[in-house]
Amino acid sequence: MIINNKQCFWSNIQKYLIVFVILLLASCAKKETLTTASFKTNSGWGYTIAYKEKVLIKQSIIPVISDTKSFETKDDALKVADLVKQKLKQNLSPTVTKNELILLKIKL
Repeated sequence: MIINNKQCFWSNIQKYLIVFVILLLASCAKKETLTTASFKTNSGWGYTIAYKEKVLIKQSIIPVISDTKSFETKDDALKVADLVKQKLKQNLSPTVTKNELILLKIKL
C-alpha cells in the first residue's frame, strides 16, 4: 500500500509540474502588439503600423525624399515598416532618414 501511495504522490507531482511549466511558458510568451501591413497605392506600395488593431501610422509615400512617390515594391514598404516598428518598440522617434533608406536598399 505504501508503494501505491508513493507512486500516486509522484504521479500527481508530475502532473502539477507539467501544468506549471505550461502556464509559465504561456505567461512568458510576448504577444506582438505592433503589427505591420502593406497596401497598394495608385503608384506603388505603402505601409501601416497598428497597435492592437488601431492604425498608428499610415505611410503611402516614401518619407524624407522630395518627391511624393510610393514604394516601388511591397518588400520595400515592409522593410521600412519593420524599421519604424523596431524604433517604436525601443521608444525612439519613428522618423526615417535618407541614409536608413539607402542602407535598406530602398529604390528612391
